[in-house]
Amino acid sequence: MDYHQNIQYLEIPSRNLSASKAFFQSVFNFRFTDYGPDYTAFVSDTIEGGFFTSDTVSLTENGAALIVFFSRDLSTTEAAVLNAGGTIIQPTFDFPGGRRFQFTEPGGSEFAVWSDQ
Repeated sequence: MDYHQNIQYLEIPSRNLSASKAFFQSVFNFRFTDYGPDYTAFVSDTIEGGFFTSDTVSLTENGAALIVFFSRDLSTTEAAVLNAGGTIIQPTFDFPGGRRFQFTEPGGSEFAVWSDQ
């Protein structure tokens, strides 16, 4: 894959790194490597990034960009988010081309999951 001028790495704030790690490992199968007490890197099948300790988290109400996951089964992913300690902040809604919901993970940052199903 040619990474030239493509998004290749995301860094996301978290109020609780261990809670964020447990959540993303459980729900999205992220794998982690710790780099000290305030940073952990992750890899998934499609993206790499890291979580860093911060009192300020990523929320769209504060103007942050929204990171959106795809799911073939939105209700199953929503159940996994809730079972892993996530909080639904915008219930599933329809939009042209699909449906999605938005949530915060236990470290406080906001994400969304969408499906075309």
